[in-house]
Amino acid sequence: MTRRAGLSSEETARYSRHIILPEIGLEGQERLKASRVLVLGAGGLGSPVALYLAAAGVGTIGLADFDKVEAHNLQRQILHGTSDVGTPKTASGRRRLSEINPHVGVVEHVDGVRPENAVELFAAYDLVVDGTDNFPTRYLNTDAAFLARRPLVYGSIFKFEGQVTVFDPHAGTPCYRCLFPEPPPPGSVPNCGEAGVLGALCGVVGSIQAMEAIKRLAGVPGGLDGRLLVIDALGMQFRTLKLRKDPDCPLCGARAAIRAIDPARYAEGCAPINHAVGVGATGPAPAEVNVPFEIDVAEAARLAGSGAARILDVREPFELQICRVAGSAHIPMAQVPRNLDQIPRDAHVLVLCHHGGRSARVTQFLRQNGYDKVSNIAGGVDAWARQIEPGMQRY
Repeated sequence: MTRRAGLSSEETARYSRHIILPEIGLEGQERLKASRVLVLGAGGLGSPVALYLAAAGVGTIGLADFDKVEAHNLQRQILHGTSDVGTPKTASGRRRLSEINPHVGVVEHVDGVRPENAVELFAAYDLVVDGTDNFPTRYLNTDAAFLARRPLVYGSIFKFEGQVTVFDPHAGTPCYRCLFPEPPPPGSVPNCGEAGVLGALCGVVGSIQAMEAIKRLAGVPGGLDGRLLVIDALGMQFRTLKLRKDPDCPLCGARAAIRAIDPARYAEGCAPINHAVGVGATGPAPAEVNVPFEIDVAEAARLAGSGAARILDVREPFELQICRVAGSAHIPMAQVPRNLDQIPRDAHVLVLCHHGGRSARVTQFLRQNGYDKVSNIAGGVDAWARQIEPGMQRY
């Protein structure tokens, strides 16, 4: 990206602390003004990314997110405030960024990124910053960025750990699939809704992502291309790992198999789980079971309401203080193996957790231990709150 755009006297004053840096100067700041950056996700990582890009004077910032602001977002998603709850995140973000810097243009992509529009959308920007939090979307973003020939600034967080790098395989660096050719099995990795995340860590990781984007756009050398920065917030340690291209990578290798975006490739989600001691690994449901392994919340509400099934909530006690389905029994996931006598074998049991990951693991465990009338409630209490009881507190 070599475009430059002239600065007004007001902009020159605003960005003077950048311009005085020899590595950026007037030319670098003009390059920032001429730049277009797409931020994927206006959440924990996208918030600090977008704020610092706007403050730095990036001319056009695209916000791609289909969610609305919820109260539990505010612990880490600093782009939004209490008054924004219920507002689309792109609209809330646009208002905040315009307040930070009225010289910046903000484009809302309210439908987020979909397989059908990803490559075309990415190609309309100079650089893409990935602040998403699930594997199918990360793989879609990786593939679309490669096919659109756009660098991708990657960031991720998990509990107290963060990672940042820049994927730009057309410039000779690895891509995400060089590290992880295929997504992990569904249910094998928890998301932040199940595992938790230190809110301030989002600020650290997102700020580093913004810094990498700003340096690249302004022509400042020394980026994280080909290196993975790993942040340990508990031990307050930073380390950098060298990444290598995989010559057999299915995306950027010499004999790459991925030549276009196939929506079916990103259809399967990665449900969150809790690796509690005592609950066995998941596996295929026994073929002889007559009740479905998984049902949606509408069917669960119908069965429970008619008395045809009982709901077993396997969340932690503190989660029940936030919200609870009336009439449900409660046994935390880790305590299920030693409390089997409390779970009826002759009744249809519907297992419930936050998003459906822990409950799927418990459902499988119970079936492996002779319970042939047990089903997982897909989407958990979060889906219940959205579809069955809209007034229920979400988290």
